Amino acid sequence: MNDIISPQRRAFLKKSASASGFALGLTLLPSINPVAAQATQTETLAPNVFVEFNAEGQLVVTCHRSEMGQQIRTALAQIIADELDADWDRVTVVQATGHPKYGDQNTDGSRSVRRNLERLRIAGATAATMLREAAARGWNVSPDDCINRDHGVVHTPSGNRVDYKSLIDVAATLPVPESDAVSLKPRSRWKYIGKVMTSVDIDDVVSGTTTYGQDVQLDDMLVAVIQRPPVMFTHAESVDDKKARDIAGVVDVINLPEATAPAAFNPLGGVAVLAKTTWAAMQGVKALSVKWTSNEHTNYNSTEYKASLIKTAQQPGEVVRKRGDAPQALKDSTNVISATYYAPLLSQAPMEPPAATAKVTKDSAEIWACTQTPQSTRSNVAAALKMPEDKVTVNVTLLGGGFGRKSKPDFSVEAALLAQQAGKPVKVIWRREDDIQHGYYHSVSAQHIQATQDETGKTIAWRHNTVFPSISSTFNPSAVTPSNGELRLGFIDNPFAIPNMQLERGEAKNHVRIGWLRSVANVYHAFAIHSFADELAFAAKQDSRDYLLTLIGEDRHIDLAAEGAEYDNYGDPIDVYPIDTARLKNVIRRVTDMADWDNRKTSNRFLGLAAHRSFLSYAAAVVEVEVADDGTWTMPNVYMSLDAGTIVNPDHVRAQCEGGMVYGLSCAIGEISATDGAIDQTNFHNYQVARIQHAPKHFHVDIVQSTKPPAGVGEPPTPPFAPALANALFAATGKRFRELPLPLTIS
Repeated sequence: MNDIISPQRRAFLKKSASASGFALGLTLLPSINPVAAQATQTETLAPNVFVEFNAEGQLVVTCHRSEMGQQIRTALAQIIADELDADWDRVTVVQATGHPKYGDQNTDGSRSVRRNLERLRIAGATAATMLREAAARGWNVSPDDCINRDHGVVHTPSGNRVDYKSLIDVAATLPVPESDAVSLKPRSRWKYIGKVMTSVDIDDVVSGTTTYGQDVQLDDMLVAVIQRPPVMFTHAESVDDKKARDIAGVVDVINLPEATAPAAFNPLGGVAVLAKTTWAAMQGVKALSVKWTSNEHTNYNSTEYKASLIKTAQQPGEVVRKRGDAPQALKDSTNVISATYYAPLLSQAPMEPPAATAKVTKDSAEIWACTQTPQSTRSNVAAALKMPEDKVTVNVTLLGGGFGRKSKPDFSVEAALLAQQAGKPVKVIWRREDDIQHGYYHSVSAQHIQATQDETGKTIAWRHNTVFPSISSTFNPSAVTPSNGELRLGFIDNPFAIPNMQLERGEAKNHVRIGWLRSVANVYHAFAIHSFADELAFAAKQDSRDYLLTLIGEDRHIDLAAEGAEYDNYGDPIDVYPIDTARLKNVIRRVTDMADWDNRKTSNRFLGLAAHRSFLSYAAAVVEVEVADDGTWTMPNVYMSLDAGTIVNPDHVRAQCEGGMVYGLSCAIGEISATDGAIDQTNFHNYQVARIQHAPKHFHVDIVQSTKPPAGVGEPPTPPFAPALANALFAATGKRFRELPLPLTIS
């Protein structure tokens, strides 16, 4: 029973068989108990889409989010198992297909736990309530005298206990209680939430028995590799595929539909080679000779575009938040400090490039994909095939990383279109070159900040203009300014208590597909803001930690609406998740204490600091660098303090902090550029990501113990890393780095 079942529909489902299935070792009620008398031994208990007990008493948890290394399958199981006091060894996790019955399935925005903790606790508590009721009926006692414990129900006055296995048949006949009629365990009784639990997938991952998108195999399946247009929205003017068709194993060459604006989640078009093996398909694509058309995007060159962005950033923009009169304060000052910051395009570059397999018939379609958004995959495939959504099934494999790239289902649409035309199952494989040259890129950004200080060094005015092509342009070609949703990501929510502040945005047109990357606009906003905060501290001849705390000011909840700012707080209530400067300052103090900040000069250690609120969490990072005589730098230690409210699994949160910092390093040293509209980088030999020799030698992670509501974990550790690293390099070399990528060798 996979649909969400209301109490009215549930009631008493099966009225057959005997009471023998409720033997339990209990004292059975006489025949006036209809439940005991009518129980069967074939029922399962499935009060909602997330919880099921099978006939063996095994708890089967359905995970509706995508697993890409963040251990969400384990975390969601912990939440449900906790409310049931289930035996962890008797918990199994299955992956949900894409379906609206689960609610939001998008695994992005660091919201899987924060949006589901309460919901899944209720799902587990619903089953727990029904199991207590079933036991109480068998004992002829009040359910209020029963408690769920150790995968069973205990009658507390007598100490009698019955295993869940023996209760399933009876519990399955009971009406499902309304959510407000179930009680949740108090925090003091939590058994799994907040505890270290081993990943439910670790054994299969280590043994290589898991299935990722690239692993899917179907009978009679063809493999497709696609040569896509080098420039967005160009198409094949002519195709010579003779050499490709002559390669052994190549079955067909198919032209995909031409792409037009808006890009949305549609394929880019191109020419697909279908073959019996991956190798044959790859060789076939190399043998193609394609002449491509040109368009306005063919004139896109990164160097000229960068200069244009910077010029726009240095001019007045549209005001989106205003406190006091920063322009006038700057005009009146003889001590204006200014800096321009630049960050290039980036690729998400998950270790597993996108892959999707499709099986299409006249009446239905089935997809297997490493997708972060199964429902979007379902709707986009249905639209492409001109098929009702309920005829499309999307199976979610494990993801070998995602970072936002796999939230776009274009690769699944490619597989569906090719399978429909080929009349056979087709797996579309994206090579590393395809992923880097044809993805949805993290936006290029230019920012200009001006500030002025009084005679004590206190900052009294701050003016900041941010300019970057918007993600909105992917869906609306006329969108040329950053959206309010992007401005909320570390820009509009600037926490500094500066009396005069003005925040602005400028226009920028896109020439590639712009999409989400881990922490999105927080990455370049944090880089600019916290690099500049360090510059202000230096100008004031003050300790950068102390100066940052002063910039943030007194403990308070910031009211952005009072300053004319539109802010949706990541879609969550501001009264539940306020912008709390006390929490931000707390992680700054904790991380600097952990790094022995005050003794860094006497110990000859070069440290950089940055802190940032994103996805409702507070993260502060300290990076330690050493610079060798040849200019190469290393990081002996990195430190992070994270306040994410209530957490489910500390080990997994710690791993997310470590991984987030490494990803922040990749953001700091990576660069995607374009020449004549085509991406210059092709693989990891010329697209720089963090390698073992670049990674920090030692990670130190502090997780704030909190009873606050759960906040994001996957993305918040990334934004503060690049500015902390840049500030550390300044401490070590005296050189400011206002542009990314950071050089791996400092001359």
